[in-house]
Amino acid sequence: MKILITGASGLLGSKLVQVALSKGYEVFSCYKSNLPKGGTPVKLDISNRDGVKKVLENVSPDVIIHSAAITNVDLCESDHDIAYRVNVLGTKNLIDYAKRKCLFVYISTDYVFDGEKGLYKENDKPNPINYYGYTKLEGEKLVANSGLDYLIVRPSVIYGSRPASGKINFALWLIEKLSKNDEVKLLTDQYVSPTLNTNLANMVLEAVERQLTGIFHMSGCERISRYNFGIKLAEVFSFDPELIREANMSQMTWIARRPRDSSLDVSKASKVLKNKPLKVYEALKILRRELENASRD
Repeated sequence: MKILITGASGLLGSKLVQVALSKGYEVFSCYKSNLPKGGTPVKLDISNRDGVKKVLENVSPDVIIHSAAITNVDLCESDHDIAYRVNVLGTKNLIDYAKRKCLFVYISTDYVFDGEKGLYKENDKPNPINYYGYTKLEGEKLVANSGLDYLIVRPSVIYGSRPASGKINFALWLIEKLSKNDEVKLLTDQYVSPTLNTNLANMVLEAVERQLTGIFHMSGCERISRYNFGIKLAEVFSFDPELIREANMSQMTWIARRPRDSSLDVSKASKVLKNKPLKVYEALKILRRELENASRD
């Protein structure tokens, strides 16, 4: 099977490349700026229509896993043009030049929901409250109406053991701060379903192998505040939990609004997949092992 992965140097994309290669697939790793570490590197700006056409005609993949996006929520709010160009038009370009028998996997987000309810199921009605969520939902609509076999995957707060594309994720930021005995303020009133990239990549690749289609929520299996996630991380990594201070959303100076509770119900994925969504402790223990193994490399 020939798999093309966009955003292959990103937090999820890099792990997808790693897992797909371990399964023996032919992997084409698309990137814009940061060279991926595995697969056949393919430089690609998904907002460049001619460039997308050339790459997809040359590679002719059996599966496209589209994980590239502008995910900086405040940047999307302050620069609608770049957010729409990449997240919406970039997705349209890939759809338009994908071969008709291609499986199209679209990595979406919990931010398509408004956060008023929490534990959202796949059939709950999206209602984004920021421009990032809007562009990702528009991408979902394009995929669903494409005529391609498709899989829409919604994760939440992805984290992993390595910085990606020059960015540090939430868990690594916490580890860095707590390891220096720096105090951190974490939100007690924002609830999410933190997702280890290794767990997510394994779920996505299993779904690809089994040709599953439709919408799947593939996040961690717990609804948790960022504060309590930090407390559990401190426990797993043997940091001082007293360094973690309580904060609330009203104190934040964000440009874009954030959902109060965008946690996801993953009962569908838990029932269907052999690679189950992980609980926070399980995922954090894997993260610790990955970091320990990386330090030995």
